[in-house]
Amino acid sequence: MRAYVKAIATELPAAMLTNAELSEGSEWTADEIEAKTGIAERRIATPDEYSSDLAVAAAERLFKTGECAAEDIDFILLCTQTPDYLLPTTACLVQDRLRIPTTAGALDFNLGCSGYVYGLSLAKGLVETGQARQVLLLTAETYSKFIHPGDRSVRTLFGDAASATLVCGDPAALRGGIESFVFGTDGTGGPNLIVPTSGLRESKTLESARVTVDESGNARSRDNLYMNGPEVFAFTLREVPKALGALFAKTEDTVDTVDLFVFHQANGFMLEHLRRKLKLPLEKFVVSLKDVGNTVSSTIPLALGRAVESKKLRRGARVVLVGFGVGYSWAACTLTWGTP
Repeated sequence: MRAYVKAIATELPAAMLTNAELSEGSEWTADEIEAKTGIAERRIATPDEYSSDLAVAAAERLFKTGECAAEDIDFILLCTQTPDYLLPTTACLVQDRLRIPTTAGALDFNLGCSGYVYGLSLAKGLVETGQARQVLLLTAETYSKFIHPGDRSVRTLFGDAASATLVCGDPAALRGGIESFVFGTDGTGGPNLIVPTSGLRESKTLESARVTVDESGNARSRDNLYMNGPEVFAFTLREVPKALGALFAKTEDTVDTVDLFVFHQANGFMLEHLRRKLKLPLEKFVVSLKDVGNTVSSTIPLALGRAVESKKLRRGARVVLVGFGVGYSWAACTLTWGTP
């Protein structure tokens, strides 16, 4: 049995936040924001729109393609760092709303920028060990709900989105599909991308809600998302090349044997640094964030879906995916696109 990606669908909120809006009252112009980030606009969930809403909409788009129906799904994997509740599990709520059979398994897993690649690994394991036939891998993030409106260090970067990926198995295939993985974790980087009061260790109080302004003019409280940009950037340039090297050592691939590289779409500046450092050709390197921003675990499936639509990604193409970020956590994998 070989697991493979059969179909992808995505969902973006209707509301939009443009660079022109972000530049109001700031010394940064809209063009300067785009030059620094590679992002011109991002989609933002409304106050009554949550991760489960986006995930359900993405799954419904997938079902409308005719590739599968809700009754065909026997496992739901939902990657999110912005669940509707700490409990119950958001994947359970999604199962009910989509009317997926109660015989299906369902779980959330809390990973951010590396989450899609980890999710493919989990789905592959379920399919290739016979525990599931058709896995619905969902990503859904609404980071905007953690962001203080006065913190341009993160508000310029992050957008909200969801994706739905159908992972199936081919019992006749001996190769192809979702193939090899490498993983990495460095929890010392946890404090560099964090919402301090998002769990139980630190409670939300009047003091935690107190807003302070840092030396760069960014306003936030401990109830908001904090990112140490220079440290995250340094981590990325340090670990991503090593991860790609480890993957190539495992698969005996080279840049020449890969048709398409799809990295986590963190920001344009970081992607270009990585591309140059790794000597990856422009025509093989996907950049797809200008109109959506950094959508955390949804960036890679969004980019894949768009590559399929534009015919840049076709059946049989050899693809490398690399996710990296919050945690710190990273993962890379190879796959052959489409049915093995």
